[in-house]
Amino acid sequence: MANKKRSYARYTLAAAQLIGKLIHLERKTRKMPAQDLAERIGITRGTLHRLEQGDPKVELGIAFEACTILGIRLFDDDLRGITFRDDEASKRLALLPRYARPSRPGEVDNDF
Repeated sequence: MANKKRSYARYTLAAAQLIGKLIHLERKTRKMPAQDLAERIGITRGTLHRLEQGDPKVELGIAFEACTILGIRLFDDDLRGITFRDDEASKRLALLPRYARPSRPGEVDNDF
C-alpha cells in the first residue's frame, strides 16, 4: 500500500505555522537553546525544529507541552477555566447520543 500524502486545510496549516513561530520566538526571547527545550519536552532537536517550522504532523501534545514550558497561552482561560470548560463539554457530551449517525434519506423527524 502506497503512502498517501495527507492534505490539510489552509486554516490548519496557518494555525500550525503560528504556534511554531510563537514557540520559536519565545524560545529565542528567553535565549533558550533548542537542545534544552527539546530535552525538557522529551523530544529530539529535529522534532522541535519541525514544530517551530509549523509541521502539522508534530503531535498536538508536544506543541502544548512546549507552549506550557515557555508560558505561551493558547486559550484565554487559566487552568481552572480550562478545567471548567472541560467539565462543561463532558456534561454536554453525556447528553448526546453515543454514536453520530446521519439521518436516513426521506426520514421525517417528528420529535418536536
